[in-house]
Amino acid sequence: MPGYIFDDNFLLDSSTAQTLYHQYVKDLPIIDYHCHLIPQHIATNHSFANLTDIWLSGDHYKWRALRTLGVPEYFITGNASDEEKFIAWAEKVPQTIRNPLFHWTHLELKNVFGIHEYLHAGNAQDIYQRAGLQLEQPTHNTQAILQSFRVEYVGTTDEPWDSLEHHRNMAAQGGSTRMYPSFRPDKALFIQYPSAFKQSLLRLEETSGVKIVNVTTLLEALHNRVRFFHENGCRVSDHGLSYLPPAANFTIELEKEFEQFLQNPEAQYSNPDAFIGYVLMELCRLYNQYGWVQQFHLGPIRNNNTRLNKLLGADSGFDSIGDFSQALPTAQFLDQLDITNQLTKTILYNINPADNEIFASMLGNFNDGSARGKIQFGSGWWFLDQKDGMERQLNALSNMGLISTFVGMITDSRSFLSFPRHEYFRRIICNLFADEMNKGLLPNDEKWVGGVLKDIAYYNAKSYFNC
Repeated sequence: MPGYIFDDNFLLDSSTAQTLYHQYVKDLPIIDYHCHLIPQHIATNHSFANLTDIWLSGDHYKWRALRTLGVPEYFITGNASDEEKFIAWAEKVPQTIRNPLFHWTHLELKNVFGIHEYLHAGNAQDIYQRAGLQLEQPTHNTQAILQSFRVEYVGTTDEPWDSLEHHRNMAAQGGSTRMYPSFRPDKALFIQYPSAFKQSLLRLEETSGVKIVNVTTLLEALHNRVRFFHENGCRVSDHGLSYLPPAANFTIELEKEFEQFLQNPEAQYSNPDAFIGYVLMELCRLYNQYGWVQQFHLGPIRNNNTRLNKLLGADSGFDSIGDFSQALPTAQFLDQLDITNQLTKTILYNINPADNEIFASMLGNFNDGSARGKIQFGSGWWFLDQKDGMERQLNALSNMGLISTFVGMITDSRSFLSFPRHEYFRRIICNLFADEMNKGLLPNDEKWVGGVLKDIAYYNAKSYFNC
């Protein structure tokens, strides 16, 4: 197609970049240690009905764009047919130019379906039908898609009460792609939402077998589930927070208030931060005991649009970058764990680019020689998993930490079509290194630099997660 930019050398601005990418990192397997794929879809080798089913359902990135372009909710999350929803998206894709959606959309069409065209209104129905025919074939079931991208490890995101039956099912199947759970206890921490919090505790009680009447029994129930997750292969936790809360402010009075809070359906808890900080700190001590990696995704403001959030629910596209103070609470939280030598491997993800240097410089405070790159500045995520966001994260990490120890990219996605984000990242980092090689800022030694890039793209994560 004339002017089609997504060729073999997309994002690779020099022959040096092309060599680094094609000869060193292109064909490496993928360790996707954090995503939001549905475990049942993987374990049952699910097949999707059409492009909307696999591509648009649940994708709040695309939903936000469509709303911005004036598309009614009927064609986004409403009752329009799947084909109508896809055509509504396709018609607007040309107007996403310079947004990362433009790159991701066409990389996904190209890499999954072999469609080397720009998507637009004129070819929407044709592409919908061509991709739909492929989705009917075993080559495009979930496990086949993962294998086509050489995905070696998938880390799903799972709540404490999940049965993990699909992880056991997948483990019994064997195969080249392994799926492991990640422990995500947010709903059992967020006491600022009393109704949802208490519903979560009921589910935690049911699965743990522990009646929760105070903080001690809550921690017992959570420990029960950490043990269960560990027995089922989990070695990673994850937390989605605006900031790390203080852990030292949980007083005897607040502990007593929690007992009363549990008994009163109408109660509001007076100090959510103190409660969350205390319980989270105790969880982090458990993670260290079990030898897990802990992840903290920090910085967003969630559910900003009250009206539409009530109508459509969470994760519908109404979140944005926050400007919370991160430096001092993060340092204090990690230090409290480190004082007692209970700080496990930790990945800190930042969503506000203004805070990149804060996070990049934080690592050196708590890297203690016990593990290579023990404390990590996680990859650009959510609003920052695009070219500029990735480059800014990589530069901050290079300047204030050691990029050679970086554990690389994640999809952080709900879509099986999102694995080209690893390719996107690999192309960007190869181009970044090559540019500095060509300027004389890095050694013009292809094998040396290529080896570092291989570590970042694959081997560092393989070692870090012992997979």
